[in-house]
Amino acid sequence: MQKSNVKKTPYTARTPDNSGFIHWNDDEHLRWSRLCARQLSLLSNRACKEYMRGLDLLSMSMNHIPQLQDVDRVLQQTTGWQTAAVASLINFTEFFTLLSNKQFPVATFIRRESDFDYLQEPDIFHELFGHCPLLTNPSFAHFTHMYGKLGLAANKEEREFLARLYWFTVEFGLIQTDDGLRIYGGGILSSPNETIYAVESTIPKRKAAELIEMLRTPYKIDQIQTTYFVISSFEQLYKMANSDLMSLVDEARDKGVRVLD
Repeated sequence: MQKSNVKKTPYTARTPDNSGFIHWNDDEHLRWSRLCARQLSLLSNRACKEYMRGLDLLSMSMNHIPQLQDVDRVLQQTTGWQTAAVASLINFTEFFTLLSNKQFPVATFIRRESDFDYLQEPDIFHELFGHCPLLTNPSFAHFTHMYGKLGLAANKEEREFLARLYWFTVEFGLIQTDDGLRIYGGGILSSPNETIYAVESTIPKRKAAELIEMLRTPYKIDQIQTTYFVISSFEQLYKMANSDLMSLVDEARDKGVRVLD
């Protein structure tokens, strides 16, 4: 999730050339390959089938960092989305503008070796591997699009409430399936520790994805989550997108923010 007050990043993003091609070096490709291999080994029986189907559709190389235009071709064909190269964290207005135009921001840098296990800000691995596969799913893509349109029209205080909804769905959402609890949030799917913890640990709270509850629940970005919200289907996300979300934001604001666990 992007930040309202963007902090300076130690990373320098790569700029696409005139043809849209990004030139990566061998060490960066190798880092991508190792990140992918580690996550793929963990996703069986943990990631939802819609994510795994999207991963197959994108056919991203696991050995070389994909080019954004290759990802765009599949997203355009499936749901009309595309990626947008950005330098790093972007402000809420730019973030919501991109989503409202069916463009998903992708930071064009990959984490350093020193940040291999954890990176607080999103890099290209988090964005492409964690998020883009589910943008091939019509219900998920619709939810993300409508979220962007609502956020663009919202004021600063309303955006803070909307940020919680994004966090507990797109970033750290779980789904209950016929095969058991599965992951669909990109923040989990790109994190080895949280991939196991979110599904198997008995420590965190797992609550039904009720809109008011999500809008009122704070979160921390620098630790494994203490609370997850569970949807029953991607149709539920579609219905959320078509509900009167801004009136629910007002209701959540009137009730106040819950105390962080």
